[in-house]
Amino acid sequence: MAAEAGGPLKRALVPILLPEKCYDQLFVQWDLLHVPCLKILLSKGLGLGIVAGSLLVKLPQIFKILGAKSAEGLSLQSVLLELVALTGTVVYSITNNFPFSSWGEALFLTLQTITICFLVMHFRGQTVKGVAFLACYALVLMVLLSPLMPLAVVTLLQASNVPAVVVGKLLQAATNYRNGHTGQLSAITIFLLFGGSLTRIFTSIQETGDPLMAGVFVVSSLCNGLIAAQVLFYWNSKPPQKQKKEQ
Repeated sequence: MAAEAGGPLKRALVPILLPEKCYDQLFVQWDLLHVPCLKILLSKGLGLGIVAGSLLVKLPQIFKILGAKSAEGLSLQSVLLELVALTGTVVYSITNNFPFSSWGEALFLTLQTITICFLVMHFRGQTVKGVAFLACYALVLMVLLSPLMPLAVVTLLQASNVPAVVVGKLLQAATNYRNGHTGQLSAITIFLLFGGSLTRIFTSIQETGDPLMAGVFVVSSLCNGLIAAQVLFYWNSKPPQKQKKEQ
């Protein structure tokens, strides 16, 4: 039985989803109700699922902007603050050697958020400013990831995620309220972000045990929930451009 248990199943699960001791507990001793190991398996599985899903989360938003050739309804300040929060999570996680499954989506979301920042600037006629922004961001990121960067600075950056997330989402919510619609915001992206941040509360507690990481995701879930509620509330609202064409 033990020899069978050490075959392809073990190679697939250890160490990606389970430590070896938990694999033995669940699949050698067949203690399938071992709660601590089940928590690890669930957390790892959810974490890797979120990381994989993050490759696509903001693509609907990017394609919607490109299709409309407009970033109407998107608050640039909100997107920039979201980028600050994501960058803080990436730098903090790498510095603390957290498992990739506990933060990997932040890396892919960062790349997509940078793209959205550039597109917002580009479609506002500020392409040169957008290129300069990309160059400056790359420089700042290299400095933050430098071994010479003090841990206290990295921790402070992560702690700043809470106000950055709150202010950023409130700016977007205020833009939606002022416009009376959500413009080019992608409902798919908003709901995926909301679901992902809710799931991350559990996985961050389970995999990192870091209250700062968990706290950021609690706040992020509340703020993403607010934007998701606005998307539903303004679902049938027409943007001003269409109204002008009808006059």
